[in-house]
This record gives sequence, structure tokens and C-alpha cells, in this order.
Amino acid sequence: MDRTPHLLVVDDDREIRNLTSQFLTRHGYRVSTARDGAEMLKTLEAARVDLIVLDLMLPGEDGLSLCRRLRAGSATAAIPIVMLTAMGEETDRIIGLEMGADDYLAKPFSPRELLARIKAVLRRVAAPQAVGGEAAAKVLRFEGWSLDVAKRELRSPDGVLVQLSAGEYDLLVAFVEHPQRVLTRDQLLDLARGRAAVPFDRSIDVQVSRLRRKIEPDPADPTLIKTVRGGGYLFTAPVTVGP
Repeated sequence: MDRTPHLLVVDDDREIRNLTSQFLTRHGYRVSTARDGAEMLKTLEAARVDLIVLDLMLPGEDGLSLCRRLRAGSATAAIPIVMLTAMGEETDRIIGLEMGADDYLAKPFSPRELLARIKAVLRRVAAPQAVGGEAAAKVLRFEGWSLDVAKRELRSPDGVLVQLSAGEYDLLVAFVEHPQRVLTRDQLLDLARGRAAVPFDRSIDVQVSRLRRKIEPDPADPTLIKTVRGGGYLFTAPVTVGP
């Protein structure tokens, strides 16, 4: 990104907001803060935001509901979201990913770990624009679908634009760039998120489920993204690349 990335930290704990904002500002980001959903929405109306750090537990409308609302809005559907969850609450993390969060971090968290997650997500979002010439203009096609890498747009065989979260987009790119090849969960996590798996990390399974609901004719009986027992996942369709 040529301009300074604008981050929005949404947390009802003033100390966490202030410390996180100061830390991220020292590392070169422009940071806004909000204590609840109402303040978050006001900020989004007033300014362009490149990534949201969203706490799960908020007064009033909680983080899960806000995440769902962001993903349903045309102007906010593609904004990356890193969700903060309570330590050990795997169910909350899974639900957060189901709602469309791109990554999660358990509280209490290391600011440096949060910084690393933010950098990884922003790097993935900016990657297509950073590539010049033919590579940036490529369109990946499979079973009538087309994925425009430069625009980060997925269109159905009928030409309908399908909204993808940053996490869903990254996962789809990992699949279409490695078609007809079994990819383990660890490989997918590395390809799609740029980080190693941790024990019992089910985030890839959740993202696969979300992606299936958007591209499979019957998500309950998938034909494009097959589960390989004990192995991982297989993207079955042949992929062609064109301008």
C-alpha cells in the first residue's frame, strides 16, 4: 500500500484500546479506536479503514453480530477482520470464523503477535496490486467461475459478483493455484494465512465450509472441494489462466 494503512481497534476496555493503539501507531499505522459497535460504524462511515481488530465481547451488539453485519454490507464486506476472543474459547473462535472473521487471537495477547497477524493479512490483501504486468492481470477460471486476481473479484458462471471475505479469498487462491492436488490443513494455513498451525486449529475447516456454501452447487455434497480423509482437501476442477 502506498498510503499508511488505517486500522480500527474496537474494544470496550479503554486500557487495551489505548495500549494497542499506541503500539500499532509506533509501528507505522494510522489507528482509530471505538468502544462499541455504534462508534465502529461511525468511523467506517467517516473514513476508509483497511483492517478491523474486533473484540468478541462488547457492550450492546457483540463482535459476532457486528462481524456478520460487516460481511453483509456491500461497502464493508471485504474489510479484513482480526477477532479477539477469550482464551480457550474454541467455540467462539469457530463461530467468529463462521461469521466471516479472517483470523483470530486469544486474549490476553502479545501486541507483537497481533502486529504479525495484521501484517500478514494486509500483505495478502495488497499482494495482487503489488504484482505488475501480466501476473497482476491474470484471471483464474474453473467450472465457469472466474477469479480476477488484480481486482480480488469472484464471478459465478452467470456473471454474478460473489462477495468473499479476505480469508475466503486467500483460501480460494490457494486452491486454484494448486488444483487437483491434495493439500493438508497445515499447507492450506501456510498458503492462505502465512502462519503455522497450532494444535486443534480448526480454522481451515471453517473457512472451507464457508467457501463451499458460496461455490458448490450442493455444499452438503461438494464436488469442487473434496475432503480427503486423513489428508486434507482436494480442489478437483482443472484451472485455466488468462488475461
